[in-house]
Amino acid sequence: MDEMILKMKDVTKHYPAFTLDRVTLSIPRGYIMGFVGKNGAGKSTTIKCMTDMIRPDSGEIEWFGQAVREMPAEMKERIGYVSEEPAFYEDMTVEWTGRFVSGFYRKWEEALFRKLLNRFQVDPRKKIKELSRGMKVKLSLALAMAHHPELLILDEPTSGLDPVIRSELLDVFREIIQDERASIFFSSHITSDIEKVADYITLIHNGRIAASGDKLTVLDQWRLVKADNRYLEPRLEQLLTGVKHGEFGFSGMTRNIREFEREWKRSFPSADYKVEKLTLDELLVRMTDEGEAVFGNSGGTL
Repeated sequence: MDEMILKMKDVTKHYPAFTLDRVTLSIPRGYIMGFVGKNGAGKSTTIKCMTDMIRPDSGEIEWFGQAVREMPAEMKERIGYVSEEPAFYEDMTVEWTGRFVSGFYRKWEEALFRKLLNRFQVDPRKKIKELSRGMKVKLSLALAMAHHPELLILDEPTSGLDPVIRSELLDVFREIIQDERASIFFSSHITSDIEKVADYITLIHNGRIAASGDKLTVLDQWRLVKADNRYLEPRLEQLLTGVKHGEFGFSGMTRNIREFEREWKRSFPSADYKVEKLTLDELLVRMTDEGEAVFGNSGGTL
């Protein structure tokens, strides 16, 4: 069993218009965990709970094998964080920003920070307000990595960036976990980015975890069935989730393809149908469309 950097169990946070409902997930050391959900699904609230930015109403959080209710400063130093909208002093330079942030970390390595700036082509002499959004994200990543965090938490870092910069950042994420002591928790609604780099995935919908586990295992649990509309009878539709109807046919996903195939052959022994694997994007879209019907039938947690 892999060592877990973080465990959350039944973490709940109530707001007037939203509830983070009994979130349970684990982040193994040395891997990338992709945290996927549409905007407003509860990704940022989950991250704020895990990092002690907000206090959950109930549930348990365990960091580095230690149960915590309030994170001590020395534990926070073992974590790096990059937000979707980095907050900087806009009139100050990149170099000044590095000196300012370095004061919060005992393990800050100035040489590493400079090396990262050079790699990301961020000019240390420039003022923050002169940087593009992509450059600000790269600066945030350099600041988060310069103190050698054991877990790098990325909250929608690639949102709004062009494909070239996104691809460059994904390469950096892959390199980070070559050091097997470091992990990444990568929150995004851009499923293509998650699918490219994540070893594990957790899907969240309306504040609840729909699936969590090894990426290939989670995706392999589901199959997409496609067939002519003439054959979608009620007993077959009951075996499918996230059914979509088109002009030329229907499609739906199932976790029990063998049961579907038995029922299909019993009903239509000479008719054809197609079975395909789902991409992460297809799984997220259909889970989101289906809503509560998916819960209780999804992949287990780590």
